[in-house]
Amino acid sequence: MKKLAVHGGTPVRSSMLPYATQSIDDSDVAIVSQVMRSSYLTQGPWVEKFEQAICDRVGANYAVAFSSGTAALHGAYQVAGLGPGDKMITSPITFVATSNAAFYTGASPDFADIDPNTYLLDPTCVKSGMSDNVKLIAPVDFTGQPAPIDQFKSILGEERPVILQDAAHSLGAIDQGRPVGKIADMTMFSFHPVKQVTTGEGGMIVTDNADYAKALVDFRSHGITRDSKRLIENHGPWYYEMQSLGYHYRMTDLQAALGCNQLLRLDEFLFRRRMIASTYQQAFANLPGIQIPTIREGAESAWHLYVIQWRVGAFRVSRKELFEAMRAENIGVHVHYIPVHHQPYYQKNGFAGKTYERAESYYLQAMTLPLFPAMTDQDVTDVIDAIHKVYNMHVI
Repeated sequence: MKKLAVHGGTPVRSSMLPYATQSIDDSDVAIVSQVMRSSYLTQGPWVEKFEQAICDRVGANYAVAFSSGTAALHGAYQVAGLGPGDKMITSPITFVATSNAAFYTGASPDFADIDPNTYLLDPTCVKSGMSDNVKLIAPVDFTGQPAPIDQFKSILGEERPVILQDAAHSLGAIDQGRPVGKIADMTMFSFHPVKQVTTGEGGMIVTDNADYAKALVDFRSHGITRDSKRLIENHGPWYYEMQSLGYHYRMTDLQAALGCNQLLRLDEFLFRRRMIASTYQQAFANLPGIQIPTIREGAESAWHLYVIQWRVGAFRVSRKELFEAMRAENIGVHVHYIPVHHQPYYQKNGFAGKTYERAESYYLQAMTLPLFPAMTDQDVTDVIDAIHKVYNMHVI
């Protein structure tokens, strides 16, 4: 066996391969430069173009762009009616934004456990945690795999809470033949640099509910409307009214133009992500002690992340040591995510002593491998070689 780099051996790669990075080309630069030379930098025609392009892609009736995915979540929770005394339920295996946005409204987040195979929020665990003050459920499309929204609808019944699908990872994913964005009451997309398409920072809510869409547009712009049909008074063409309390959460034309151009290559990006994921699945399928991702029947992941689990007890060393060994081989592995309830803020706000057995087990074993469209075939081979190198040295 080859000596591990962490022990002084030669690493698989000479330079670090990140777990993800943006894919920007000359056409992206050109479209942003075009906007910079136009009359609009902030609110202009590109925002509506981007919203319409996303609607066309996912089949939604309305799309409302925001400055970030977090801002979009805040808006969605607000217009869904979350407020003091209310609760929402989400997965503990997510970025903190999913649950933090509940605090922003004065409501309280809560968690339910995950499916141990898909790592997605488990509908049966949500059902067991329901109470009268739960007003919203936010299943997370973790790693890009669609959460089972139909199961949530079925198990929660007709008088169910609002379902907000946190699809920050899953633009372009398919569930039972339908695009993500056409299934839940509201769906949030993120356009952070490592997502399927980027606007630098940015987010969006899509919905078929006209009332939600109207309220979201107001919310992202200080609660202000210029719609003459809605004005209480009308002093003239310049007149506007702040009819609710909103925030400055608008997306800029610069961001939206970049998003429009990126969206033209979404299918190309998805194809490459799925190719890499398929190669990984085949390469690691027969390694006892390593769990590879399970995809739900009828679902097609957008593969934002590729996460394996190094089974506790199958290796001579801890996950931390396995992680450090991979980094020493210049493979930029990561861990997604630290369970949200472990965070000090949550520990101080009602979650001390709370555990979610499957989420805890997942966290102790999880490791995210590099996956992004610009990876070369050699990059993919390097990841596979490094996994086998570390695996063979430490497997029991």
